[in-house]
Parts: sequence; structure tokens; C-alpha cells
Amino acid sequence: MRELLRKNIANLTPYSCARNDFTGKAEVYLDANENWQDFVEKADANRYPDPLSVAVRKKVEEVLGLPFSKTVLGNGSDELIDNLLRCFCEPGKDSILLMPPTYGAYKVFADINDVGVSTVPLTPSFGIDFPALSEFLQREKENRGGEGRLKLLFICSPNNPSGNAFPLDEVRQVCELFDGITVVDEAYYDFSEKESAVKLLDSYPNLVVLRTLSKCWALASARVGIAVADEEMVSVFRSMKYPYNLGTPSQELALKALGNAAEVEKGLCLIKDERLRLEEKLKTLACVRTVFPSDANFFLVRVSDALSIYHYLAGMGIIVRNRSKELHCENCLRVTIGSRKENDRLLAALAAYKER
Repeated sequence: MRELLRKNIANLTPYSCARNDFTGKAEVYLDANENWQDFVEKADANRYPDPLSVAVRKKVEEVLGLPFSKTVLGNGSDELIDNLLRCFCEPGKDSILLMPPTYGAYKVFADINDVGVSTVPLTPSFGIDFPALSEFLQREKENRGGEGRLKLLFICSPNNPSGNAFPLDEVRQVCELFDGITVVDEAYYDFSEKESAVKLLDSYPNLVVLRTLSKCWALASARVGIAVADEEMVSVFRSMKYPYNLGTPSQELALKALGNAAEVEKGLCLIKDERLRLEEKLKTLACVRTVFPSDANFFLVRVSDALSIYHYLAGMGIIVRNRSKELHCENCLRVTIGSRKENDRLLAALAAYKER
């Protein structure tokens, strides 16, 4: 990892905020230049949040089984993705590898950080093309010698927009092939029956697994992302993240949600039941060509005319995502699994759609 880090990050003396110097509760706080007045009653809004999110990370270990010493929290997974790029990739020199179609933010953050993007597309059935991947990585190794190199490889599992998760053995195979940092984005992990890449962390110190409380845990507005990695790598992430990156309201919402795991589990079961029902119903509709198998809380659906159907649904107050411009996704819509009432409204609208 030290070899892959940018030199300025490896040699960084992190900013030490006031709350890093003191833990626990005090009677008088005069260390952080805060306003002693709290204008939002009993909200502690005038005090800075815990910079290390200790209580939340302890709860994450208790409920999700993610080791406290191997986690760092971010303002959503997006902050963690951006931090990975800033940690490892030298602007204008280094690059990352994507397997499209995949989550679009990876490329956006790479572009913002002036980091190159290479691609090895998934197969038309959205599987990892291992012969092509192996050939690409071997060629990249042989061509090293310049200033930059391939630093990060992103696997979205379950994948967005296709919805399929990759078996653990395939993730292990990628880690064996790639000598950079493999990042497995498990934002939709809770909806899948596949094993988590967290199981591989002890074997592969070059592995980072991302989780979020936005999806299954229904905290999209709180922006709570989780990175799980080797302790040395986590210490680097903590040294270069924004000092108070996760606000107190977000931390409190995370604690409440994680403390309500039984209800969340019931909600997860409802989504999985609706996923099965919605899949069966969608397959009966005249305008639907293919419903791709999903390990997530959405479906990728190939239809007769995605653009026409997208605008038709929008006109009826139903918003889905047109993914037709993505590789292998011609005439495909991405449809989130909503409540039974919302899904029935979608199904009725699609049943009434007339080809134009």
C-alpha cells in the first residue's frame, strides 16, 4: 500500500482538530472556538461532531459485523470513492480501471481529479470478462516504466445498473490478478444472497470494501458511507479526510437506524418479496422484452422503446431511469422496487402503454 500511495499522502502530517485531542464528556468546552449558545434546543448543534464517529463505528461492528479498527465513515460512499482517488492516484499520471456498465460516479470523480480511466467491459450478460481482464492487466504490467500506473480497480457488486452481484470467488480472482487496490462497492449488498468481499480482507491487504446506510437502512439523506480495509490503509484514510466529515445529525440517525435492526430486517424482507412479485408481473407485459436478474433493490428492464416509455411514465408522474446510453443497455430502463402501491401503479401504467 505504501508503494502505491501518492508521496504527499504517505508523508502527510494530518490536521489535528480539537476533538481529536480529547474524548469523552467535559463540563466546559473552551477548546474549539464554538458558540456556547445552542439556538436549536437540545440539538448540540453548536458543538462539533465526533471526527472519528466512534459510537457509530462501534454500532456498525455490533450490528453489521464490520471490525471497528478496520472502518472509516464518509459523507456517503461518494466521499470515500473520491478519497481513494486522492490517496492513490497522481493527477495527470495515474489511472483507474472500470468494468462498464457500472456506477457512473467512478469516472466523474476520476475526471475531477485528473485521473485516467481505462475500461474492460463486462460481457453482454454483465459478467466479468476474465480473459480480457487478464490480458489487459498483463499488458499494463509489461508497459510500466513511465511516470504513471494503474492504481485502482472498481467492482460494483451488486452492479449498478445491471443489478447482478459477483460471486466471492470471482472477486478473489480479481484480487489475485491485480497488484493495485481493488475496490468492491457493496452499496446494494444487503439485498443480495452472495457473500461479502469483507471475508477476503485478511487475505488481501490491497482490498477495500465500501458499504452504505443509504439503501437497505433507508438513510439516503444522512449520507453515511463505510469503508472497510486493512488497518494501515484505514489509518491513511482517517489522516486525509475532512476533519468533521460526518455531522452529528447524521451520526445520530445512523445510531437510531442501527438500533432498529429488527424493523430494518422486516423492511428488507418486504423489498425482496416485492422484487419477486414485480419480476413476475413485468415479464407478462407486452412492452417488456427482458427483466435481468437482480440482487439489488432495482431491476434493469429491456423494453420495446425505452425513450418513449420513459417520457410516457414521466407524464403519468412515474419517474424511472433511462439507461439506454450505457454499454449493453440498449432500450433499458432501471426501475427501483417501490412499495406495493407504487409498483402496482407502475405495472398498470406499463400495461396501458400503447406502441407508437
